[in-house]
Amino acid sequence: MKMTLQHVHVPSTDAMDTLIEKGVFALQPLIQIDEAIVRVEWNEGQSPAFKAHVHLVTPGPDLEAEGTDHSLRAAVAKMFKALRAKVDARCLKRATRLKESFKRPAGREGRRTVR
Repeated sequence: MKMTLQHVHVPSTDAMDTLIEKGVFALQPLIQIDEAIVRVEWNEGQSPAFKAHVHLVTPGPDLEAEGTDHSLRAAVAKMFKALRAKVDARCLKRATRLKESFKRPAGREGRRTVR
């Protein structure tokens, strides 16, 4: 997996970078991640001032999530909460699709009896 961390008007600290890396790596058992692009920024004129955005390149549709708050740590936490919800929804959809395919009898798709 390739990971890119972008800091806009926010100093790069080991603690924050480690927090972000651990959050992304924690998702790997659930979903295959080819590339992760995380952008954290501070906008002085906005309220809330901190914004965190993640873009995960995966097989199939990519996943994106965003979080904003008055502190960088809270914005990152909101971003990962939204991302985790999207990953869980994708996993649930996949599991439901597999479960439904086992319920249907073989060779019966598309046939209807006319009375």
